Amino acid sequence: MQRIRLRYTKRGRLRFTSHRDFQRAFERALRRSEVPMAYSAGFTPHPKVSYANAAPTGTGSEAEFLEIALTEARDPEVLRGLLDASMPAGLDIVDAVEARTSGLAERLTASVWEMRLDGVDPEDVRTAVAAFNDAETVEVQRKAKNGIRTFDARVAVADLRVVDAPADRPGERPCAILRLVVRHVTPAVRPDDVLSGLRAVADLAPPVPAAVTRLAQGLFDEESGTVTDPLAPDREAAPTAHPAVAGAAVATAPEGAGSA
Repeated sequence: MQRIRLRYTKRGRLRFTSHRDFQRAFERALRRSEVPMAYSAGFTPHPKVSYANAAPTGTGSEAEFLEIALTEARDPEVLRGLLDASMPAGLDIVDAVEARTSGLAERLTASVWEMRLDGVDPEDVRTAVAAFNDAETVEVQRKAKNGIRTFDARVAVADLRVVDAPADRPGERPCAILRLVVRHVTPAVRPDDVLSGLRAVADLAPPVPAAVTRLAQGLFDEESGTVTDPLAPDREAAPTAHPAVAGAAVATAPEGAGSA
């Protein structure tokens, strides 16, 4: 049995796609691409697809991950192209590697997020960010199934800063862009929880909902403060293919396979 790990995106209007919606679209793509999927046992067999830490509905992402199990070996890049061509534009399959190591989920320990705050002066955001970073704890509340839950949003934030926004055209409203690195802890701290924290410490309240995008997801390096590519260990473990063999594999990709 071969295992393939894929990275996919949620872009544009497709950021409003729920995880359930993505699952349905992806399983259709598997059937259309005639992928030799392995199935679970039992009365209602399901294709063996493992999803890892999906982004909340309404947020964009450049770094979503899943793993599939196949009954027959396939070239990961050829498979990626077939699946991408069968997915809606915006749900793009952008990377594929053969799983040669264990523990993909354990390597997803942090995320890099970007939040665009339209109508907010960057200097006001810098003041709020400084207050948040200086605080030892920042308690926020979130509605849960069992009622209102209170937790510390500060403990999960490894980095929070304001980055330069694209130059505004004359007459446009101000815009601030936040970049944050959030550790995956329990309870999970989401970008909207950080916004609630900024409101708590500095009364920062954007006039419109923030546009949120996950830029990266992977293993957090405490020394450098960076988030590393979770698929890199699989690439490093892969044997080096002979150029002639690699060229033959790529040549099997059907014409037109690419971004949907």
